[in-house]
This record gives sequence, structure tokens and C-alpha cells, in this order.
Amino acid sequence: MDAVARIARTVLYEGYLLWPYRRSAMKNRQRWTFGGIYPPGFVRDARAGDAASVRTECLVEAGADLPLDVTVRFLHVVARRVLRLDDGRAEPVDELVAGGERHLSWDEATEREVRMRGRDRRQLLRGIERAIDVPAGDAEEAIADAGGVVGLIARSWEAIRGSVHVAATPVAADVLRVSVEVANTTPFDGTDRGAAVRCALVSTHTVLHVSGGAFVSQTDPPDALRAAAAACRNEGAWPVLVGEPGARDTMLAAPIILSDWPAVAPESPGDLFDGGEIDQLLVLNVLGLTDAEKEEMAASDPRAREILRRCETLSPDARVRLHGTIRSLRPAP
Repeated sequence: MDAVARIARTVLYEGYLLWPYRRSAMKNRQRWTFGGIYPPGFVRDARAGDAASVRTECLVEAGADLPLDVTVRFLHVVARRVLRLDDGRAEPVDELVAGGERHLSWDEATEREVRMRGRDRRQLLRGIERAIDVPAGDAEEAIADAGGVVGLIARSWEAIRGSVHVAATPVAADVLRVSVEVANTTPFDGTDRGAAVRCALVSTHTVLHVSGGAFVSQTDPPDALRAAAAACRNEGAWPVLVGEPGARDTMLAAPIILSDWPAVAPESPGDLFDGGEIDQLLVLNVLGLTDAEKEEMAASDPRAREILRRCETLSPDARVRLHGTIRSLRPAP
């Protein structure tokens, strides 16, 4: 996984599930708190701060030939319900133990993605749009023990409708302001956040990649473009340069504020859903859970189960590397 894909994935799952990675933990009672784009019917009636769209604007230096690739990624909440089979009837239950494994009813999420390509400057000046159209659906997974199938895991998800609009506006010679607006247009009425989040684009972020051009840092633009950069509208997302330090061909617009060229430490053993925390502390805290807490962690979410497995199989040398490192040494002035 390259540097761009790794940081984009970290942003996508930031806050997905927090230590101690259990359903019963207070901090996991309200999830999906980053980058939510909600149905306009919910936003109209809900508390301030929720949005039905996010907008990203940034500057790109380019000539007439400007192939621009835009990728919008988000999480789609999936309801996971455990059903116990009794005389052919499926009865919803909070949990079910079968074959020595515990299964809990809780929500998950699946990844969604929309890709667009602007072929050249002329097309971008006209603007391009792509619909988001995810139909509702469901799936079932059998739960079995030695006596056969005793239950089901029923997963279901609501339909999501929306759009992605990409456009460009000249602001100087060979400099364009590129805008990306992601909107949720799903029909919805009510103020129930639990219902609205199932129709939301969660943890939404946008990756922009240009060939034959270079993006301008929104954080530290050159003096000649400082005013144009300050005039860019960024609502619900903040664009930063990503990739190898110094590269200017890719921008990541995330719902959390990052610096240019953010990176995941190479010593990190994998996703922990809290990029601002210290991996060593999270790993040691997981290892310090009681057996009952680890059991609930494994049952709460498949991704939490993977974190538990990874932490328990981490070698002593790998744990030592999490203690810290010096990237570079310089003479003191």
C-alpha cells in the first residue's frame, strides 16, 4: 500500500471504533462522528453542525492539458442483527453463543467509492457531475455449532442518493481553482440520528490527483497565490498535499485537519482507528484487557477482532519498535 492509500485509509477509519474497542464502552455508544454528510431532511431539523454537503476548493498550476482524477470515499453504515433459529422461526436477539464463539448485534460499515475523471481543462471549466446511487440491500450469514445451523447474522443497509460535482475556475495565468462538492440527496424526514446515519455518507474524504500539473499548498501557499488560496471555500473538509514529501500531484481533503504530507509511522502494526494516539499505548492497553473484555471486543466488530488478533500475535521486537525512534539527527545550533 503506497503512502497516499495508507493515509487515506487511516482517515476513512478514524474514529470508526475506539479503545477499548467494545460495544459496551461509553465512548463507542455514539459512533460515526467524523465526516458525516446527512440527508437534507435530517439536517433541516437537526442540531447545528450537521451538513448535507461538503465542499473542497484548492489551486492547481496547469496548462491546457489537465487530466484530473477525483475519488470520493465514504463508509456506509450496515445494521448487523443476530437472529436465533427456533423451530424454523428467526428471533432477533442481542447476542448468541454458538460453537464457542459469541455474536453480538451491533452496527458495522462497508466502504463505498465514486471515481471521476476530468479529461482536460475545457471539460473541467464546464463542470462534470456523477450521481451517487447505492440501493438498499441485505445479506445473511449462518451461525453454526456442532448440531448444525442455530442462528443467522442478518446485515442490511439503506439506500443512499447523492452527487459529486467537480468544476474549475481560472484565477491566474495557468492557475485554476478546482472545486469538489459532495452532496447527500437521500429522501428522509425526521430527527432520529440513529436512522439518519444509516442514510449518511460517513467519514467522507476526497482524493484529487493531477497529471501534468501541480497542486498549491493550502497550508503554506507561495506569496503570489496566498490571496487566491485564502479565497478558497472549504466546508467540512480540509485539503492537504499527500504522498512523498515534496510531491504536489495529489491532494487529500479530509474531515480532520492534517498537515501537508501526513504519514502513518512505518512502525505501526496496522489500523487502530485512532491516528492521533500512540500505537504502543493502544497495543499495551489491548493486551491488558481481561479475558471477558477481549471476548466482548472480538464479538463487537470483525475489525475489532482483527485488532485483537494482531496485538496478541505481535512479536516482542515489533513491540519494542513501537517505543519510538529518531528519524534524523542534526547538529544543535
